[in-house]
Amino acid sequence: MSDEDCGSTFVLPVAEGADIVPVTIDVTDSAMEAMQGAMSNSGADDVLVVSVLGGGCSGFMYDLQIQNRPTEDGWQFITCENITIAVHDSDSVKLSGITLDFVNSLMGGGFKVVNPNAEKSCGCGKSFR
Repeated sequence: MSDEDCGSTFVLPVAEGADIVPVTIDVTDSAMEAMQGAMSNSGADDVLVVSVLGGGCSGFMYDLQIQNRPTEDGWQFITCENITIAVHDSDSVKLSGITLDFVNSLMGGGFKVVNPNAEKSCGCGKSFR
């Protein structure tokens, strides 16, 4: 079959690779206390993984999970008072420079992320664009 028989062709753009920046994260005293409490029964190889998911009211959501330390390439690790925080390189641009905070309120408490990279943030502190 020749190219003439196939009709018109087009080429879709292919992503070249995401930008990767060194990740820095500030942790408030209340967030550190909450992380230490949450990880007190965790194993020696457990880390707090901070990542970005699609969704939420502003386009992206923060995701924090305690899990085994990732062993594959492409992760950055930050140690703060014996707690290791892991961020994947693909999320580094969106997450570098964030501050992890923990707030208590009458409506419930939880981790809040203050992100200087966000164009817009939701009032709940869990969603951004």
